[in-house]
Amino acid sequence: MSDFLPTLWFILIAVLWIGYLFLEGFDLGVGMHMVVSARDERERRLMLNTIGPVWDGNEVWLITAGGALFAAYPFWYASLFSALYIPLVAVLLGLIFRAVAIEYRGKGHTERWTMFWTWAIGLGSFVSAFGVGAALALTSTGLPLDKNGDMTGGPFAWLNGWAVLGGLAVVGFALLHAANFLALKTEGPVRERAGRFAWPWGVVCLLPVAVWAIAVVVRGGSALAWVLLVLAVVAVVWWAIAARAGREGLAFATLGAFLVLGAAAIFASMYPVVLPSTTNHAWDLTVQNASSAPYTLGVMSVVAAFGVPIVLAYQAWTYWVFRKRLSSDHIPANAPFSPAVAPAAPQPFAK
Repeated sequence: MSDFLPTLWFILIAVLWIGYLFLEGFDLGVGMHMVVSARDERERRLMLNTIGPVWDGNEVWLITAGGALFAAYPFWYASLFSALYIPLVAVLLGLIFRAVAIEYRGKGHTERWTMFWTWAIGLGSFVSAFGVGAALALTSTGLPLDKNGDMTGGPFAWLNGWAVLGGLAVVGFALLHAANFLALKTEGPVRERAGRFAWPWGVVCLLPVAVWAIAVVVRGGSALAWVLLVLAVVAVVWWAIAARAGREGLAFATLGAFLVLGAAAIFASMYPVVLPSTTNHAWDLTVQNASSAPYTLGVMSVVAAFGVPIVLAYQAWTYWVFRKRLSSDHIPANAPFSPAVAPAAPQPFAK
C-alpha cells in the first residue's frame, strides 16, 4: 500500500508525457512542414491556421508534466533537469522563439519578414522536438549519476547515441503525425502532399521510435511491456494499411495508438526505476526513493481528481469547435500594411 501513491503518480506522469507527445507532436511537425513541405505563402498560412487555435493549449501538457515531476518526484526532477540543463534550455529557447514567431509572422508584409519568422517556427519546432526526445530517451536508458544523484563526466556527458536516437525519434514521429493531421484537416494540394508524405516516408520516420522502444523493452521489459509492444506493432501495421489506402482519420487514430502503446511499453519497462544510473545500478532513482512524502502525493491526487477532468473537457471542446477542414480558399490575401501611427508631415527647412 505504501507504493500505491508513488506508482499512481509514475503512471500519471507517463500519461502527461504521452499526452504532450500526441498533442504537441503534430503542431511541432506542422511547424517543420512549413519549411520542408509548403510550396508558397498561402500554403504556409494554411498550415499555420490548422494549429492556430490549439498550439498554445498543447504546450500546457509540457508545463504540467514538468510541474507534476517536480512535486511528485523532486529527486527525479532535480537529477534529470540538472543533468540535462543544456538540452532543456535549448528546448525552452526553441519554444519561446517558436511562440514569438507564430505571433509576429503576420505583423509584417515583406517576403524577408515572413520567411525569417517561418524559419524561426520551423527551427524552433525542430529544436524543441529533438530536445524533448533526447531527454525522454535518457530518462529511459540512464545517465552517469553518482550516489547523490548528480551527473558525472562533465556538462556533455549526456550526449550519446541514446540522446540522438530519442531526438530523431520524436522529430520523425512529429513529422509523420503532422502529415496525418494535415491530411485530415486540409483540402487541396496540402492534403494531397501530406498523404504522399505519410506513405511511404512514414516508415522511415518511425524507424528511430521503433528501435528505441524495442531496445528498452528487450533490455528489461516486463510481461506487460511486451504485451504493450506487441499491440504497438499491431497499431503501426494498421496505420500502414490505412495510410496506404488514404483513410486519413483511421491513419491519424492508429498512429496515435502506436504512440500511446509504444511509450507505455517504455515506461512499463522502466518501472520501478524512474531514472537509471549507468555508473552503478545501486544508485538508480526509483518510485520508492525519489518520490515526495505520502501526504504531498495525497494532496496532489485530490487536486488532480478535480482539475484534470476540467482541463481535458475544455481541450476536447476546443478541438470539437475547430474540427472542420481548411483550404487555401479560406486564407485571404495579405492586407496592405499600414502603420499604427501616421508619419508626421515633413517640416519646412529652416536655417
